[in-house]
Amino acid sequence: MDYSIALLAVILLFPVFILLLILTSWDTGFPGIFKQERIGRHAKPFTIYKFRTIHPITTRKSFIGKWLRKTKLDELPQLFNILKGDMALVGPRPDVAGYYDQLNGEDRLVLLLKPGLTSEAGIKYRNEEELLSRQENPLQYNDEVLFPDKVRMNLEYYHNLSFKTDIHILLKTFSIACPVFNRY
Repeated sequence: MDYSIALLAVILLFPVFILLLILTSWDTGFPGIFKQERIGRHAKPFTIYKFRTIHPITTRKSFIGKWLRKTKLDELPQLFNILKGDMALVGPRPDVAGYYDQLNGEDRLVLLLKPGLTSEAGIKYRNEEELLSRQENPLQYNDEVLFPDKVRMNLEYYHNLSFKTDIHILLKTFSIACPVFNRY
């Protein structure tokens, strides 16, 4: 199902991909795609794709990058990660090394899941960057508050994994991404 939906989305959104690629390349330099190593299923690293939002020279968010992050459109290239089999539509959001790969005990169960484009934790913390910017010590807050809560939510997802749960999360994500449909 993930592959089929991702393929359909890539086909339908292809003009949007091209436009955003041109805009991000113009705004941040060529290529407009950002690649980063993240931790995937079974703690194996993989390369995640996003539209570049930070100018490589100034290391500040670009004009278009601010909008892409606010709308989460910078995440669209992850549809290609789904097509490659690195990710699923729904699952724990992938993180950089030093987090999920360091889990112990029952918490490691989240590593049995493919990372996802969306999740309950991703929805709850969709404004994570803004939340962290208000903290005196953002790294400490992430390590002691946000990340443990995300792990808890991802474990809950693992234990209640079902097609119905995935549909619920996808509909919730869609209603947030497209407020005009925000009746869910």
